[in-house]
Parts: sequence; C-alpha cells; structure tokens
Amino acid sequence: MTDKKTLLLVDGSSYLYRAFHAMPDLRAVPGDPKSPATGAIRGMINMMTALRREVRADYAACIFDAPGKTFRDDWYPEYKANRSPMPDDLRSQIDPIHEVVKLLGWPVLSVPDVEADDVIGTLARVASAQGVEVIVSSGDKDLSQLVDEHITIIDTMNGKKRDVAGVTAEFGVPPNLMIDYQTLVGDSVDNVPGVPKVGPKTAAKWLLEYGSLDALIERAAEVKGAAGENLRQALGQLPLSRRLVTIRTDCDLDGHVTGLPSLDGLPVGAPQTAELKPFYEKFGFKSLVKALEAQAVPPELIEESLKKKAGSTAAGTDQGGLFDEPSDMQALEAASPASNLKYDTITTWEQLDGWLAKLEAAELAAIDTETTSLDEMVAQIVGISFSVTPGEAAYIPLTHNYPDAPEQLPIDEVLAKLKPWLENGAKKKLGQHIKYDRHVFANHGIEVQGYAHDTMLQSYVLEVHKPHGLSSLAERHLGRSGISYEDLCGKGAHQIPFSQVDIAKAAEYSCEDSDQTLDVHNTLWPRLQADEKLSFIYQLEMDSSEALYRVERNGVMIDSPTLAAQSHELGKRIMELEQEAYEIAGQPFNLGSPKQIGEIFFTKLGLPVVKKTPSGAPSTDEEVLEKLAEDYPLPAKILEHRSLSKLKGTYTDKLGQLANPRTGRVHTHYAQAVAVTGRLSSNDPNLQNIPIRTPEGRRVREAFVAPAGSVIASADYSQIELRIMAHISGDESLLRAFTEGIDVHRATAAEVFGSTPDQVSSEQRRYAKVINFGLIYGMSSFGLAKNLGIENKAAASYIERYFARYPGVKAYMDETKALAKEQGYVETVFGRRLYLPEINSPNGPRRGGAERAAINAPMQGTAADLIKLSMVKVQNVLDEEKRGTRMIMQVHDELVFEVPEAEIEWVRTEIPRLMAGVASLKVPLLAEIGVGPNWDKAH
Repeated sequence: MTDKKTLLLVDGSSYLYRAFHAMPDLRAVPGDPKSPATGAIRGMINMMTALRREVRADYAACIFDAPGKTFRDDWYPEYKANRSPMPDDLRSQIDPIHEVVKLLGWPVLSVPDVEADDVIGTLARVASAQGVEVIVSSGDKDLSQLVDEHITIIDTMNGKKRDVAGVTAEFGVPPNLMIDYQTLVGDSVDNVPGVPKVGPKTAAKWLLEYGSLDALIERAAEVKGAAGENLRQALGQLPLSRRLVTIRTDCDLDGHVTGLPSLDGLPVGAPQTAELKPFYEKFGFKSLVKALEAQAVPPELIEESLKKKAGSTAAGTDQGGLFDEPSDMQALEAASPASNLKYDTITTWEQLDGWLAKLEAAELAAIDTETTSLDEMVAQIVGISFSVTPGEAAYIPLTHNYPDAPEQLPIDEVLAKLKPWLENGAKKKLGQHIKYDRHVFANHGIEVQGYAHDTMLQSYVLEVHKPHGLSSLAERHLGRSGISYEDLCGKGAHQIPFSQVDIAKAAEYSCEDSDQTLDVHNTLWPRLQADEKLSFIYQLEMDSSEALYRVERNGVMIDSPTLAAQSHELGKRIMELEQEAYEIAGQPFNLGSPKQIGEIFFTKLGLPVVKKTPSGAPSTDEEVLEKLAEDYPLPAKILEHRSLSKLKGTYTDKLGQLANPRTGRVHTHYAQAVAVTGRLSSNDPNLQNIPIRTPEGRRVREAFVAPAGSVIASADYSQIELRIMAHISGDESLLRAFTEGIDVHRATAAEVFGSTPDQVSSEQRRYAKVINFGLIYGMSSFGLAKNLGIENKAAASYIERYFARYPGVKAYMDETKALAKEQGYVETVFGRRLYLPEINSPNGPRRGGAERAAINAPMQGTAADLIKLSMVKVQNVLDEEKRGTRMIMQVHDELVFEVPEAEIEWVRTEIPRLMAGVASLKVPLLAEIGVGPNWDKAH
C-alpha cells in the first residue's frame, strides 16, 4: 500500500484537433449540412471516456487554449503566423466540448493569455514538487521537455509513452536537453525559427557532443561545414527561439485553480448523468443516450459513493482515486442490466449434462470458442462458452495447461458429447464471426450445422462504416464494456497463450463474449427484420459465409518448384537491373534509398524536378518516377526493379511456404466485414493483389494448379460494372449497346468521336474504354487527361460529348450525388447501404472523394452482391448434384474452380449459365469461363 498520488493532465487542445480530424463529418441531424457539426464533440467524448477507464488518477484537469493572444505574441508578433485559422465547424464545437468534458466529471481549465502547454507545465511542476506522480496525456512532442522521474507523457492514440528513457530513445537526447534541441530544430508549425537546414539528427549530435546549447554557442566557430555556417548566422536569433519554445512552469494561475499549491482545486467528479442525457439528445448521440438509460443509477447512491470516497481519502486509506479498479464509482458507472450476471464454469459431467439440456431446449444459442491461434486452419480449442439467456452463460475449460491448473473434463469426450447438437441443423446457433468458429470445430472433426446468425455480419449490413468487433458492438448498442484479450494475455513479446490464462478469468471473459453476442443479436436482429432490403443483404452475407467457409477449407494447390524457378529468374533480372542502373548513374547506389536516388537524379544527372516534398527537397515518389520514366531510362529501371523485387518478396519466395502442413494447400482467409462496398478482402496470402499487368506478374498464376486428373477453371462476369451502370442509369444508348451485343467501347467511341462503329480506330476505342471506366470511378477531366496523355481541354471536350450522347449517365450521377447528400448513403441494386460520412463535409477534398464514391459505390457494391449470389448459387448446385468440382478461390468478379476432367464440359456450360441467371437486370448478364492446367492458362 502506498500514499503516492497521481495527477492526470489532459492536453484538451491537442485532443479536440485530433477528434475533429479523426471523426467523419457527423451532424446533429444526419445528412443535413446545415445542422450543427458534432464529430469533434463525439470524438472528444470517446477519448475522454476511454482515458478515464485506462488511467488511474487522484486529481485531474483537461486544459484548453484560451481565445486571443498570449505573452509569446508580445515577444514575437510572427509567432504562429503560418497557422491556418481554425475551421468554422471546429470553432462551433469548442463550447459544447468544454461543456461535455465538465459533465463527464473533469475539471476544465482555460487561462487567458496563457497557452495550454504553460498551464500544463505549471501544474506538472507544482505536483511534482509535492511528490505527486504526473501523467500528461497529449500527442504534442513539445511537452517532452517537462519529463522527469515524476512526470510522464502518454499518447493514448498510438500507445506511445514518453518517460525519460522514451524521450531519449525517440529524440536522441534526454528530456533536460529538449529545450536546446527544440531551439536548434525550430518549429515550423508555430513559426519559431531554428538553425536553417539543421534537422533532428544534427541537433542531437551537436548536443551530445558539446553538452548543451550554451556550450555549442560558445564553440560555434569550431563547427565545420555548411551546418556550422548556418549555426553561426543564426546565433543572434537563438535566444528568442529558446524563449519561445520553453514551456513556462511558473505561470500565475490564481483565480483559475483554487487551492494551489495543494491541488485540492482539481477534484475528479462523477459524470453528471442527469445533465448528460439532454446534452446527448441535443446533439443526436442516440447510442450514448441509450447507454445512459441502461446505466442509470439513483443520484443518492452516487452521492453516497462520493461521500464514502471523500471519507476514505481524508482518512488516508484511499489507494488511487475515482479511476481505480475496482472502486465504488467505477462499479456505479458500469452498472447495467448485465450487472446481475450468472456465469458458470463447467468442470463436472453433471454440469455439462445440465447445460446440454438447456442447449437442446433453446430456440437460439450463442457459441464462442477460445483457441490456440488466430489462424483458423490450425487453431485448436482451449475452451467453449454458451449462452441461451441474456445475463447467463457457461464456460467449459478443456486444455488450460498452466501450473496447478484445476482438473478439466477431457476434450475428446466433451466434443463427442457436444457433436450431435453441434451438427444438428435444426438447433439454431449464433456467433460473432461464425466462419472462424466453424473452421475451429472442423479442425476437431465437427461440421457445425444450424448457424442462423452472426452479429459481425448483422453490424456489417446495418452500419458498414463502423467497427464490427464485439467489444465495439457491445459498447455502442448496449452500453456494456468488458474484459479485453490483452487484459488476460498481455501484449507483444510478453503475451501468453490463452491456455495459460487462469480458468476463473478465462471463464468470465468467454462467458461475457457469448452473453454479449446474444445481447447484441437481440438488439440488431429486430432492426434487420424491419427492413426487407437489408434482410435480403444479411441473408446473402450469411449464405456467403457458408460458401466462403467451403472455399477456405478447400484451399488451392501450389506448384512450389514453378515458384522457385520464377524466383530464381526474378533474382537474376533484379541483379541485372541493378547493374544497368549503376551504369546509367555512373556509380553504384542503393536503389531503395530516396536520398541517394535524389542525389543521382537531380545533382549528378540534372533530371527535371517534377515536385517537391513538404520539406522542400525534390521528390522521388512513385508518381515522379513514372513521369520521369517517360523520357529517361534510369527511373524506368528503378521502377522495374521495385516491381520485380516486390513480386519476388511477396509471392514467388513466400507462396510455397504458406502451404498448410496437414493439407499441403494454401488456404487464404476471406474477410467479409471490411470493404464498405461489400467486396471481399483476401489475406494470408492476399490472392487478390497478384499483379497481372506485367508478364512476370501473370506468370505467378502458373503456380496455382490442380491435382492429377483435374484442371483449373476460371469464370468471371464480362464488363460487369458497365452493365450495372446501364441498368442503374437506364440510359437508352447504353442499354441498346448491351442488349444488342454491340462492343460497348466501340459504340462509345462512335458516339464521342461522331463516326460510325466500323470507322472507329483502335486508338479511339482505347480512349472510349478509358472514358467508360473512368467516369464510373468519378474521374475528372484532369484525371482523364493525365490517363490518356492529352490536354485537359481535350479531355473536358470528350467528357462533354460523352454526356451529350449518354444523358442518362449524367442524370444518374447528378441525382445520385444529390440523394447521397440528402440521406447520407447510397444503395446497390439489391439494397445494400453504402454510407458516405464525408458527403456533406466542409473539407473540399473529403467531400469530393465522397461524391466520387457515391457514383461508383452502387456499381462496385452491386458487382460484389452479384458475385456473392453466384458463389452461393454455384455452391448449392455443386452440393445438390454431388459434383466433384470444388470452388477454390474468389478474386474480384471471378470464381476459380478445381474440376475433375469428367466434369469439364458440365462446368463450361453450367457455371456461366448459373452466374448469368442469379439476377434479372435491364441488360443481360454475361459470364465467361476458361479451362486450363493452371490458373494462368484458364484465362
């Protein structure tokens, strides 16, 4: 036990800017751009609530900059002169932010004429002098100069901790030299001049060599080179720069913090629930209102708790303050319908039989597995939990193996007893990310049937633009928080496997997961049932999950010798490119070093500067290399070197090593709940990003093969997004082109260039193809000009002529943007909602991006829906007819199969027919298929 106290100081000014830029353009009335902006307010609530949960403190304050000038402006009128004015949408949220932070129980400070950093510095030093530990929560590196053995800076946004060791490691100098360091480097944001062209490395080197800025100034004549000359020229202004960057720790806060220097003026209060509710209602925070109602606690109980807390503090028995764990106040804050939980740990056959009876009788049961790995193909079960009634759950520990672990029921016998229920499709089951749990059970020989719901997919359909993890869902929809995996197992190198977690803690964690999953389902499912279109999309996602489970389980054969040969060839070509680059440059250099490339390009070879980096140096990024490669050989060599190196490192070297030892196949993981358009993402390995625009990239597909007696078949939709555009826009010319089977790019070229289709040149058709696909993605005349290598005026003329010939497309684009602005989302043909949080943003680039997405998302999303419908339909037919053909990959608009030779003709005929028949659009769907010994030859 210790009497050591802690003061938590929050850099409110840093927090509010982060909240503003991190959150989407939320409004009190969604979709109404004239409604008050609320994103920064909501972000601030989230950040302050999380910080209160995570950091213990006895005293606390949230400090904001006061409006108007400060004493530094008197010293240096140009101070912060380069800063952009605060955005109006953020300015309007300042007062509500101050208000809600107070309502959340935080003392709020804003001292006229004094910057927030100086208030923080003064309070930190006062507390430190009294032996109080100080934690400053901020992302501002300038505060590092305050750090000592009693003062620590934390950045909760990225987990960074700046104690004495942390500051030294990050900046190369200890905290007591940070003022000198900042003086030398300067601060472009605050317009504080440093020594010209002296960066962090040089500043740290000088200070470590000379010991301090004063010593460096005394011996400035000894410093050699251009940097030394710049130092000597800057000597006159360094005292002012040091004065400007130094955080004051002796500010007069009288009248703003009562009771200093005892810190009694910074008590931590309870959240003012009664006042928070109307505040949340005013700004449209419905989920926060719901959470408050769920957590309602009688005011007299809160007051009693605070009195009890104050009494224990006065008596010297308090061990930490209102942020402690556990504490009366925290218990009150967490109070909810989940307070009366009944969680069982099953360690006897009698208990298991009792729960099996509950499962058999339940209309719906939630299941959760605890495992040995995140890799679903190798994960083994450590324990299983169930819930059939909100607030009740049970955990069966099976393979916990830490010292002195209690005896557990034998896993094989438990699974054998559960198997009939698990494999009974009539017994409805629920989970969070059910595809993973299906694999885990399959690893133990159990094919679970009867999964009726997945809360992750429910969230994905209802609110695609929000997080879909269980903890986020529980907090957002139930106002419930819980134990995190890191709480149990730790982080990083010190993380322990779940099998070593204490069974009592593991039971609480796993039961909580099953219980919350059932609770979330009971909240989300009625919302889906109430909307016919969303119900259809949810069922499609559930059916897709089943098909994807099969695809992942099947895996694909990889020809490792072919990959090894390709790697060898790529390695030789990469070495040749290096030598060719050296010859052109006239010297060896690191082809991966932007600095060395810049020196070769611009100093030695005198290549033109295309653009500059924020620091003013000539840029050598990918865009610059591509531009220079049009006229110069060296940039082209470097681009080819990078492309081949990435191909070799990502695919040809690694794919063969990723084969599962048990199956001998590569099993990618398809993430369903990631892309807002409904598309799938593939990882470990990523099969969707294999480059196919180069011969070397296409050759990688040669290594995807079928076993003896089988072939690979690849089926995909033809011009699917253009067909969807024709359907959605209803444009007569586009509809006619597809209905009559005309080459749509040739038809477009004829319209744009004013000729007949038979007169269209190959170049004109290429232009038309770029225009057709470019406009789907909202391409501007500038983008089209860049893509085609023509003048901007000519590109604008092409677009104008295109819209004149296809007025339905132009009308669709205008109407879609207007609808998106009005309701905040667009829809696919089948009703999937694609939310656009930035569609009414005052930020031009963000709004423009959202407008382009509004045009394209319905087409991408509808294409994603179609390929999922095809995947489900084809898998069902394969099962019904007991075919030997197996679906092994889904890549964008393509389905890939492993086909026994005896079924090749069936596949050639039936797969395209099935895919073309999954929906009736205003234009016919066309699916094409190819067959070959490997994936490449199947195209």
